[in-house]
Amino acid sequence: MLDQIHLLAAVTVLGVLEQAYFFLQVIYARRAFGISPPKTSGPPGFERIFRAQVNSSEYFPIFLALLWQAGLFFHQGLAAALGLLYLYVRYCYFMGYRASSSERLGPIYFSAGVLWILTAASALGILHFFLSHYFGLNVLQLLTA
Repeated sequence: MLDQIHLLAAVTVLGVLEQAYFFLQVIYARRAFGISPPKTSGPPGFERIFRAQVNSSEYFPIFLALLWQAGLFFHQGLAAALGLLYLYVRYCYFMGYRASSSERLGPIYFSAGVLWILTAASALGILHFFLSHYFGLNVLQLLTA
């Protein structure tokens, strides 16, 4: 069983570490700009870092769910590769947003595209499972016949 999920687990740990890095960046920005919790507003530099972290945190559960579904039902290697790509693009998003709000746009659109691919892989994998498990249809055999 572990050989079927080890790549997904590794990407999950990397994602958690990335989220921790983003959280730390907000803490450092709070200190640098003198913004004490619970305040969430301040100079534009602080607000961009804060929003980049919050936006990344909002998408993280969606990413994790899709990563694991695509990996378990479609293909672990593909899902893990897409997961690594997503994490890299999210890092680019964070750094871009930190510099200027307009520099976040390319990475946010790209990361959304990766999530859509993971969604499609998840849906196809789950559909294939249901068709083969409940109806005895092997779509892959039908397509290659």
